[in-house]
Formats: sequence, C-alpha cells, structure tokens
Amino acid sequence: MFSAMVIEDIFKALADPTRLRIARLLSAMELAVGELAQVLGQSQPRVSRHVGILCDAGLAERRREGSWVFLRQSEAGGPVVDAIQQLLAVAETAEPGFAALCEADRRKLAAIRDARESAAEAYFARHAGEWDELRALHSPDDEVERRLAEALADHPLGDVLDIGTGTGRMAELFAPHAARIVALDKNLEMLRVARAKLQHLPTAQIELVQGDFSDLPFADASFDTVVLHQVLHFAPDPAPALAEAARVLRTGGRIAIVDFASHDHEELRTRHQHARLGFGDRQMAELLRAAGLSASPPIALAGGALVVKIWLGKRCAAAPSPKSPDLEAAR
Repeated sequence: MFSAMVIEDIFKALADPTRLRIARLLSAMELAVGELAQVLGQSQPRVSRHVGILCDAGLAERRREGSWVFLRQSEAGGPVVDAIQQLLAVAETAEPGFAALCEADRRKLAAIRDARESAAEAYFARHAGEWDELRALHSPDDEVERRLAEALADHPLGDVLDIGTGTGRMAELFAPHAARIVALDKNLEMLRVARAKLQHLPTAQIELVQGDFSDLPFADASFDTVVLHQVLHFAPDPAPALAEAARVLRTGGRIAIVDFASHDHEELRTRHQHARLGFGDRQMAELLRAAGLSASPPIALAGGALVVKIWLGKRCAAAPSPKSPDLEAAR
C-alpha cells in the first residue's frame, strides 16, 4: 500500500506537462536520457531533472550502461503505475492538446527505433563475415532453435533469464511463451543490437541488463528458466558461471545450455576468443551437479564440423555451495 506522503509525491511529480509526456513515452519503450531529450526537444540536463523527479516518486527507474543512462517505467509501482497509464490514455481521448503532443512524441519515437535498427545493421555488417564463418561449422541455427524450444516446451517458462543475449535472438524466440524475459550481456554494443531487435516487445515483458555471467546482478531465486546459448565457451572457468545461474534459479527451475561438444578447432581461441573448446557430457554433468542442478540426457545436433549440444539441468531443492572441481580429466 502507498502512504499518503507517497501518493502526494506521485501527484506532484505528474503536475508538469513534460513529465506527463515522459511517463507516456516510458509506457511505450525503454529510452536513454539522450533519446528522451531528442523526442521532447529539450536539453539533456533539463530532461534529467524531470527524470529525477519521476524516479524519486517511484514512477520510473534508471539503469546505467557505460556512459548511457536508460529509463524505464517502474515495476515497483505496480497497480498505481498501471492506473496512471490508464488515466493518461483517457486524457489523450479527452484533451486534444495533450493528444497532439503524445502523437508527435510517438512519431519521434519511430525515428529513435529506426536509428537503433540502423546502428544494429551497421554492427552486423562489420561482423557478418566472422559469424558466417562460425555458422558454417555447425548445425543450422533454425534447427538448434527448434530443438531447444522442444526441450523446454514441457513446462511453463515463467520468468526467463537469457545470459549472454548477444543479438537478443533467444529472448525474441521465447518471448511469446514467457511471463517475462531479462536479457543480459556484458558487451554494451551487443546490448544495443539486442535492444533494436527487441524494442517491439512490451516494456513490461522485456528488460535488458548489462552484467557479467560470473556475477549476476539479481537476487537469489529470481527466475524459472535460465538460458546460456553459445556463451559458456567464453568462460575460462565455467563453474562460477553455472553457480551463479543456479543461484538465481527458483526451486524446480531449469537451465538450458547450448554449446559445442568437445572439439579440436584451436583456431577458435584466437579468431573468435573461445576460452573453451567445447564440453564433454561427463564434464557438463559434473558442472551441473556441482552447481546443485540435476542433469537430463544431452541432446546432440550433428550436421557440421562442430557438434552442437543442448544440456538441461533442474534446480534441486537444496543446492550445495558450488565449487570449481578439476573437470579437465572428465572431458
């Protein structure tokens, strides 16, 4: 329940036309402060002051990504924020002046979306050769995605964490079936690529977060499903990454790891920065066990020089403190 003081702060925060416009914009998509300034036609310092008032009132949330600060509608506000958005929607139908401002803002949002997509296309163009080279070595992506979706289809996905989201493809794939998706990546440029791909999804369903798989910025037992798609081979020691994944899983939650089976393509270490040359089934089973996860039989997808595998684990009721066992002998 909100106290009288909090409600008073909320109404004070909304007693300004610019902040009403910002609240309406954040219901449509997550925006950087600079992007908000561009849409509103105001200076960034001025917009930052308005944003600070909305954040102090619990109506918006900030998240820093490098030198950028992104804003999203507050999740903590719950029904109060929902009610405010309903009121603003009614105001658009009843007040022509406010409706005209909101419509103009939405047209400028379209330009923001286009700019993001153009930046993503430029990134793809710079790296297309590298990715095509790697794809040529393993099973087709659509087959991997189909088998992964089938492997997870027997239980509701619930709240999903996509670790190392990259282009955001896994988040996009599972969005229609998940209650909510958090897409995490350490690389800021990749996050911006993912943001362009996922910006059509409702803001309440998708969240993009910068973070490292060895130190996840989430509370224990926050997710029902964790996906690591072609990311674990970047970990010099995969045990801490899996320990973190297990930590944020709820009891009964599942983890899906898509990666390469053990191989001898040493050139991937230098050409694609792979720290691990795939994983053996015994090795992965021991990694999952050490993280407090029970393993299912792996799924192999042949069709290239590199064999792609899907390993599934389930969060046990009581997970031990994960350790980093010597797993090289188990490969």
